Amino acid sequence: MPDRLELAVVVPTFNESANVAALVAKLDQALAGRSWEAIFVDDNSPDGTADIARELGRSDPRVRVIQRIGRRGLSSACIEGMCATAAPVVAVIDGDMQHDETLLPRMLDALEGDETLDVVVGSRFVEGGGTGEWDRDRVAKSAFATRLSRRVLKADLSDPMSGFFMIRTGIVRDLVPTLSAIGFKILLDIMTASPRPLKFIELPYVFRTRELGESKLDHVVAMEYLIALYDRMFGRIIPVRFAMFSAIGALGAAVHFVVLALSFGLDFITFFQATIIATVVAMTFNFFLNNALTYREQRLKGAAALFGGWVSFCVVCAVGAVANIGVASFLFDVEHGDWRFAALAGILVSAVWNFVLSSRFVWGRY
Repeated sequence: MPDRLELAVVVPTFNESANVAALVAKLDQALAGRSWEAIFVDDNSPDGTADIARELGRSDPRVRVIQRIGRRGLSSACIEGMCATAAPVVAVIDGDMQHDETLLPRMLDALEGDETLDVVVGSRFVEGGGTGEWDRDRVAKSAFATRLSRRVLKADLSDPMSGFFMIRTGIVRDLVPTLSAIGFKILLDIMTASPRPLKFIELPYVFRTRELGESKLDHVVAMEYLIALYDRMFGRIIPVRFAMFSAIGALGAAVHFVVLALSFGLDFITFFQATIIATVVAMTFNFFLNNALTYREQRLKGAAALFGGWVSFCVVCAVGAVANIGVASFLFDVEHGDWRFAALAGILVSAVWNFVLSSRFVWGRY
């Protein structure tokens, strides 16, 4: 065993308690004769993943744990883990046992044998690699996502969506201030953030089928990927969070119009009353969609937290809502304008106010 630490293997986890011990055992076998450590970065998994990793760490000092409270996200977890090691080289591998850990020695040999090499990527799309038992629909979605990501890449990388790679730790530390930490594809973030093209090679591996636990790939994760691409392409012009908040606000405006039209169409409801109803419904719609998407890493959970967040959202947006109702009512009653124009004017007046205050007082305090 070498005297000096050679490699850190960062494992971002959420509800992977069934895989922790097995993964450590496989790393021990694959990296025999090398000096390594495994850093489990756990987003406070309710299934006790962090506790299981800590128990292993009591008898195996190579196992370390970072338990994150109030923070979530695969990319940001990888960043924290990569910055927490003294090893000169760091690898990222999923905790679901779907990556081929036996490739790690070849990756490390490649970096140690070529000082000009920056990154070694485990690829499913070079000769010898494969997607395993993926169905045709998932293969098509992955191919589409790969084509999108290549539009923002500075390199001819066959598998920019790979979550299995090894990189020199110093490169990551230098890039941290410019990383977006959005979504679940940290490799794409690193490759696009570097001010110089990173020299890389790709080594083939076959993606395994998950045996234990549940897949974390859902529609929201896919949305995060698109958000990350937007951030790299346009984030310097319009910040991604404001863009998301505005897009959801636009959807809320559509909800506002629909509810207002339906309410105002009733003989016993005045335009003023209909505007109040439409505003409350749209605010509720915006709150829950922003909680799921715009503030996903800070999202509120549980009935009590959601209710408290909804109340806070309504309170901090109260001035904006009053301005909304006031402007809309003034334009309709005094100017005798079109009710749709009046409603839109009210929405626009309150938009910026809602974003600033809700970012600070609804999700910013958690």
